[in-house]
Amino acid sequence: MVFVQYLKKVGAFLAPPPKKSEDGRDQWPSRAAFLLAAMGGCAGQGNLIRYPSVLYNNYGLQWFIPYLLAVFFIAIPTLILEISIGQAYRGGTVIAFNNINKRLRGVGMGPILVSFIVTQYFVVNLAWIMNYFRNSFRSPLPWTGEGMLDIFYADHVIANPDPIAGSLSTDGKEVISYTEYPSVGLLGETVGWTAFVWFLVWISIFRGVGLTGRVVYFTMGLPIVTTIIFVGRALSLDNAAEGVRLVWATWRGGQLASGTVWQTCVGQVFFSTGIGFGYYTSYASYNSKHSNAVVDALAICGSNVLFENFAAFAVFGVVGFLERWPEDGVRLGAFVVGFLTLPEATLQMPGSNFWAILLFFTLIVLGFSSAFVMLDAVATLVVDSGLKVSRPIIVTVLTIVSFLMCLPYCTEFGYYLLDGIDRWINNICLIFVVWSEVVSASTVYRWRDVVEQTGMPAFALYNFAYFGGQLVGVTVAHGREDPAIGAGAGFGTFVVFSIIAAIISKTPIIPAPSFWGRNAFLSKFWYLAAYSGNQIRRDLNTIIGGEKNLKIPSVWPVLLRYVCAPVLAIIFSFAYPEFHTLRYDPLMITGFIVAHLVLLAILLGCVMPRYYEVFIPPERVGEGEILIGQLARGEIVSENAGGVKSEESPSPRVDAEALKEVGREEGAGINVKP
Repeated sequence: MVFVQYLKKVGAFLAPPPKKSEDGRDQWPSRAAFLLAAMGGCAGQGNLIRYPSVLYNNYGLQWFIPYLLAVFFIAIPTLILEISIGQAYRGGTVIAFNNINKRLRGVGMGPILVSFIVTQYFVVNLAWIMNYFRNSFRSPLPWTGEGMLDIFYADHVIANPDPIAGSLSTDGKEVISYTEYPSVGLLGETVGWTAFVWFLVWISIFRGVGLTGRVVYFTMGLPIVTTIIFVGRALSLDNAAEGVRLVWATWRGGQLASGTVWQTCVGQVFFSTGIGFGYYTSYASYNSKHSNAVVDALAICGSNVLFENFAAFAVFGVVGFLERWPEDGVRLGAFVVGFLTLPEATLQMPGSNFWAILLFFTLIVLGFSSAFVMLDAVATLVVDSGLKVSRPIIVTVLTIVSFLMCLPYCTEFGYYLLDGIDRWINNICLIFVVWSEVVSASTVYRWRDVVEQTGMPAFALYNFAYFGGQLVGVTVAHGREDPAIGAGAGFGTFVVFSIIAAIISKTPIIPAPSFWGRNAFLSKFWYLAAYSGNQIRRDLNTIIGGEKNLKIPSVWPVLLRYVCAPVLAIIFSFAYPEFHTLRYDPLMITGFIVAHLVLLAILLGCVMPRYYEVFIPPERVGEGEILIGQLARGEIVSENAGGVKSEESPSPRVDAEALKEVGREEGAGINVKP
């Protein structure tokens, strides 16, 4: 009995139950634990392998123009949205978007589906790294010798026989033959390492944020130290400076005219920062309700940018040492530079086994931290649904199901399946998920207020202008193969119909704030164009924007709706011409279909939201219908009316005179129940 009690104490110390917040929700042990867990989600293989590989294909300082634009105008605003709604609404993505509007439950489901799909093949990628790690203890290293690294990677790690390539007709209009994959057997070592990684994932999240909050100190702290060591060693190699100059002292301005560079850049920023995967919203829901969400978003995104650009010095130091210069017209795969260049560098270093062990151990820990946060987002969805099953059982079932579903990637065609799924999940699903997040939050939130002030015809026509402009723009650009004509057509469509919408609009009862309230036309336009985004900013700030907290800035909704969304629509459109050139490959077709099933799930939630009520506790289903200020876990705050109403209080309709008084404050909410 004493021994059992002792074991329980040890277990409670190693895997402590999470603390509880005032509303009864699990809470992080500290703010640092949340930040490290969130940073662990973005600081993974995408930083140390994928980013240098992408940078290698697009080398030169010109890369940082689209890269930094994507960070500041897309990644940071979206990250602020994902963290803020999770923290304010005290739930994962489905609950959070349900509180914005019940028809956005599908938008909330999108990131969860993306995480669930990606984490399965991501773990198999980790299994390949485990293969390298195991072989790093052999001396000499098994990839020693001329050309042996390529052979080891292709024949021993991936172990996928070459497929029989298909082809298109000369004009590209017909499929002549489809690619064939003659070998379909399971690879025993890949399956074994995959099971081992899934066990580590299960260990890290089965008890909730209490245990995860301790694991992240290891999964983030150690890789930072080892990366610093590896960068220092790489930069000390002969001719390393030439490799660094390839990025930091080279300018190729002509590359900026290519749409591929912009698409690649935004895709990399999405992949490395982790927006659109749902785990920021899930993890933020375990924060203190009034935590400084904007500062957290800036810290997470900023640390990710610094880490991946610092880690790139290790690769480019090695590139200079090996003189493996990029070739014009030759693009290497997203992980090739990391999987080939860094292992080759270990052969050239004294004590090559030590450096190989250090390299692959770092990659394992980095990738592992990304894997468990993605599955944790799925677990949060199930736990929050109110299912009468304990979290350990939920996580166990999810882990087993995920392991079984990732077995196709452990086959002799698994590498090609991974490539097919990954390509379209990133180029279609992820882009559409983030587009739907930023558009819905800045368009649908409290939309009945806008209709109350402007009328339904004006509201419908303005949104036709907004969405139609994006559709016309990308369609004309691809049809005419001229981006300038497409941009003109899209912007022209938006301007013409938005002006007509403002003309036919009713005159608002409450004048718009500041400059926009000078005349009736400007007031109409402000309600149609800016009310929803401005109001969600103000309402979120009542929760996360305390006296000492940084508030969400007024430019934020403008960036979401009029910068992020159009840019994402353009990038999304690039995927379809690309698929047209690859439609002879059955695994590319498979990935394309899977991506569109996720899109269908998002749209289904808009049309038939009741199908997603199973993921929301019964007592929280109607939260999106409650108005008057900001709702957060049963608390209705009426900032403008100067008070707090209880959940049981009815939502009164405020008469026109009262509305006028309230509306004089900039961005004031309209206290009308939808």
